[in-house]
Amino acid sequence: QGELALAFGELLRKLWSSGQTAIAPRVFKGKLARFAPQFSGYNQHDSQELLAFLLDGLHEDLNRVKEKPYIELKDADGRPDEVVAAESWKNHKARNDSVIVDVCQGQYKSTLVCPVCNKISITFDPFMYLSLPLPSTITRTMTVTVFYGDGSGLPMPYTVSVLKNGFCKDLLLALRTACCLKTDENLLLAEVYENKIYRYLEMPLEPLASIKDDEHIVAFRIQKKGMEKTKLVIFHRWQEKSTTDYLKSGKELFGTPLITYLGEDQPSGADIETAVSKVLSPFKRMHSSAKAHIGKGSDFLSDGLDELCSSSDAQSIENAEFEGALSTDLSLRLLLTDDRVMNFKAFKKDTLFEPGKILSVVMDWTDKEQGLYDASYLKDIPEVHKAGFAAKKTRQEAISLSSCLDAFLVEEPLGPDDMWYCPRCKEHRQAVKKLDLWMLPEIIVFHLKRFTYGRYLKNKIDTFVNFPIHNLDLSKYVKNKDGQSYVYELYAISNHYGG
Repeated sequence: QGELALAFGELLRKLWSSGQTAIAPRVFKGKLARFAPQFSGYNQHDSQELLAFLLDGLHEDLNRVKEKPYIELKDADGRPDEVVAAESWKNHKARNDSVIVDVCQGQYKSTLVCPVCNKISITFDPFMYLSLPLPSTITRTMTVTVFYGDGSGLPMPYTVSVLKNGFCKDLLLALRTACCLKTDENLLLAEVYENKIYRYLEMPLEPLASIKDDEHIVAFRIQKKGMEKTKLVIFHRWQEKSTTDYLKSGKELFGTPLITYLGEDQPSGADIETAVSKVLSPFKRMHSSAKAHIGKGSDFLSDGLDELCSSSDAQSIENAEFEGALSTDLSLRLLLTDDRVMNFKAFKKDTLFEPGKILSVVMDWTDKEQGLYDASYLKDIPEVHKAGFAAKKTRQEAISLSSCLDAFLVEEPLGPDDMWYCPRCKEHRQAVKKLDLWMLPEIIVFHLKRFTYGRYLKNKIDTFVNFPIHNLDLSKYVKNKDGQSYVYELYAISNHYGG
C-alpha cells in the first residue's frame, strides 16, 4: 500500500530538515514491523537484515508493475552470455521495476557443473547486495602418512601447513611438494578408522574442516597410468598360531590397510598374490630368508578347495576348513572380503576377476609373517594433529575487500543440503558452483559475513577488513566487457555492535 515508503520518506524529510532536534523513528519502526514482524519489540537485530528487508519493502511499495506476468525461464542452451543475460534482465524488469531496482540491483552469472556427467547450467540472477566471506589466513598443521602403492619404499609421515579453511586440493598440493611426488604419480587420500578405510577424500573441494585433528589420514602414491585398472585393498588380521579353522572368528584386524592397483586387464589370484607381496616388500626384515617370500612357487590354496573360475561364481566357504592349508609352504594367507571385512571367500591362483572392480583381500598374520615382515610400520600411524598445550588465540592479520571478493567468486561445491537437480542425470548432484559479476548497480552494498557456524555454536570473526574510501575500481571483476567503468566512492558504513 506504500505505507513503508511514505513512512521512510517522512523520516528522511525530518532528518534532513533544519534544526537540531533528535528524531525518534517510532512511526517508521511501526510500519517496518508490519512488513517484517521480526523487527517488532525491542530486541537486538542484525543491521544487515534490517537493510535487506527495508530495501525489499521499499521496492514492493514503489514497484511500477502492478500485475506481474508469468514468464517461463529458458535454459542458456549454449547461447552467448550477452544474449542470455539481457533476456534474464528483461524478464526480471517485467516483474520488478522500481527506483530500488534502478539504483541498487545488479546481476551475476551463476555456473553449475555436474560432477558426474559434466552438464553445465548457466543462469543470470539479480542481486541487491553481495555477502562476502572473510578469507582466513590462519593455518593449521596436518600430519599425513604417505604409503607407496607400488611397494617401492617405506611409509613416511609428513607434516604440512595449510589454510585452516582450505580444501583437500590444498592439502594434496602441500603433500606433493613435501614428498617430492613425481609427475607420473597421483596421491589417493583416505581416512583410516578401526583398521579399515572409512572414506576416500577424492573431492578436491572437500573442506579441510571435515578432517578432525584426532583422525588418521593416509595417502597412497599411485602411478597415474595404473589408476584406471583394478584397485586392490589389503586388510590385515592377527592369525592365532594354534588354530585349525582358517575361516572362523577369533581374529582381529590391525594396522593400516594398503592400496595398490593391478596392472593386468583381467587379474587372477596369482596377480593378487604377487601384488600383495610387492606392496609388503619394503617391510621385509633384513635377516629373513628369501625362501619365505611369495614367488612363483607352490599353489596358493590346497587341493581340498573347489576350483573357482571367476569372482562372480566364487563360493562363500565361511563354514568350511582349509584342508591341509597349514601344511603348505606358503608365506601369506589371503581371502577375498568386502569393504567391511565381514564376509570371506577363497580363491586360487587361476581364479579370474572382472577388470575395473575394487577387490578387497584380508591377510592373516602368524608368527611366521611377523618374523618375515616388520608390521610396526602398519601400526600407530600419527593423528592429523596431536593435541598439545593450547596456543594463545591471536587476531588474524588484516585483509582487503578485494580478497573478500576473490573468496566470494571462487568455485565451491554445493553443500549436501543444497543439492542441484541435474537435468541430464535426472538426479540431485553435489555440483560445483561458480559466481561471476555481470552487471553492477549504481549503489552497491557489501555485507561482510563475520560469523562462522559450528555444530553447536557460532563464532564471530574479528578480522580487520581494509577498503578504500575513494576510487574503488571493480571493473576487473565484471565479466561483461561493455566498456563501462565501475568506480565507486564510499558513502556509508553500518557497523553492527551487540548481540
